[in-house]
Amino acid sequence: MNTKRFKKHNRKKAVTLTALAAVLLLSGCGKGGEASNESPDGKVTLNVLTQSSPLAPADPNEKLINKRLEEKTGIHIQWKNYTSDVFAEKRNLAVASGDLPDAIFDAGYGDYDLLKLAKDGVIIPVEDLIEQHMPNLKKVLEQAPEYVNMITAPDGHIYSFPWIEELGSGKERIQSVDNFPWINVEWLDALGLDMPTTTEELKTVLKAFKTQDPNGNGQADEIPLSFINKPGGEDLTFLFASFGLGENWDHTVVTDDGKVVFTAAEEGYKEAIAFIHELYEEGLIDIEAFQQDWNTYLAKGKDHRYGMYFTWDKANITGMNDTYDLMPPLAGPAGEINVTRTNGIGLDRGRLVITSSNKKLEETAKWIDAMYEPLQSVQNNWGTYGDDTQQNIFELDEAKGMLKHLPLEGTAPVELRQKTSIAGPLAILDEYYGKYTTMPDDAAWRLKLMKDVMVPHMKAENTYPKVFFSIDELDRLSTIEADLFPYLERMRTEWYQNGKVDQEWDAYLKELDRLGLQEWLTIKQTGYDRNMK
Repeated sequence: MNTKRFKKHNRKKAVTLTALAAVLLLSGCGKGGEASNESPDGKVTLNVLTQSSPLAPADPNEKLINKRLEEKTGIHIQWKNYTSDVFAEKRNLAVASGDLPDAIFDAGYGDYDLLKLAKDGVIIPVEDLIEQHMPNLKKVLEQAPEYVNMITAPDGHIYSFPWIEELGSGKERIQSVDNFPWINVEWLDALGLDMPTTTEELKTVLKAFKTQDPNGNGQADEIPLSFINKPGGEDLTFLFASFGLGENWDHTVVTDDGKVVFTAAEEGYKEAIAFIHELYEEGLIDIEAFQQDWNTYLAKGKDHRYGMYFTWDKANITGMNDTYDLMPPLAGPAGEINVTRTNGIGLDRGRLVITSSNKKLEETAKWIDAMYEPLQSVQNNWGTYGDDTQQNIFELDEAKGMLKHLPLEGTAPVELRQKTSIAGPLAILDEYYGKYTTMPDDAAWRLKLMKDVMVPHMKAENTYPKVFFSIDELDRLSTIEADLFPYLERMRTEWYQNGKVDQEWDAYLKELDRLGLQEWLTIKQTGYDRNMK
């Protein structure tokens, strides 16, 4: 990617190298040519703060991926590693103390963090490093230029290195539906019932699950319907699409003519809540659904007590077996079938940042760029090959230069990946599958379900993009959402149980406006329009 093309895709023209040098000098990091710490064998040493799973080695250098990276780049990393549960606190303390590492890896920064850290001179802009020293990342951005806009801040700078994982595209993107509905087909068969196709048929099936002892143990211990009552993969809001535009975790959908809509103020949303209340009144909803956590949800799922439940992948709750199958979307009272698309995308903007303390910018860029080489990105994301000390995710086909996923042999994929992968900045594009790597079995299976069951009923042509808002816009959005989202979620839960949605709807809409809904919509619409130009 040449400089001209790179800058073409920025919303604002990136600063020149001269201007960048001035910024670096002011922030105390313009001395990249000075000597840095060196390891005993003469390698450049970088001090990097990171996080990892408790399942992983306490010293990331014990991971085979990092050993190979050091050999490839000639750069030694002195890690300061914290487990993920305490990382954010330790990271923030390090920044506040001014005791900055050279970089923060797997940084976990949101957009507001990035802009505030940049404004305070803690992190530096990196677009010229990309242009001059990072051929692998430049190639990724040439192949998929839409990401240039996504990682560029409103001021025209790039302040961080992204994690990009493509699994499907458009409506077939793996994130297009989060909370898949899984139904107990063994119970359907035991009771001679068909897979439900409408919301009324679902109610009939759930009643049968409650009253007809489908597990055959002579006890009324079946739970017809369970969920975790908060936005995410275990929520029951998949059912809302049978009543209109539907609902997703950020309460945002975009119409085909480009209008941003707040889902929780739609008439169909009210009708969906009334339907859930009907299920509650019939005693068909798990009494623990409104306060249970993941572990409680999981324990009952492992015992196969659910008639229907929601999650990303049934293997995580009830196991990969034939007891549960994916329920297709249901026709609502008007006969319409719809699947609401989420606004998810495999992008994390703030996966790695370089701090203003870094005096070896070129070497740091070289080390980071190695992670965007296709075979390296694949390993960073999932795990590696040829490890004699533990189970491997891949085998390497040297003739084809391709990593092939190995059978997991009963090992939970998440656990093995946490032990062996390093996350951090990387890019896996759709065109890599079949060329550099096979697709993980669990992802390929889910994508097929998405294509066969969900995609034919996805009406929306648009999703809300990964807009990079300004710091002022983010301030207002976060301030409004701090009151708006808890209010709507509290009212929804009350209505599920007390059934007063019709009586209280008008007052609810007025309260949404009082809490800033119209300003929120204006900001979101402005961001959408800006992103689509």
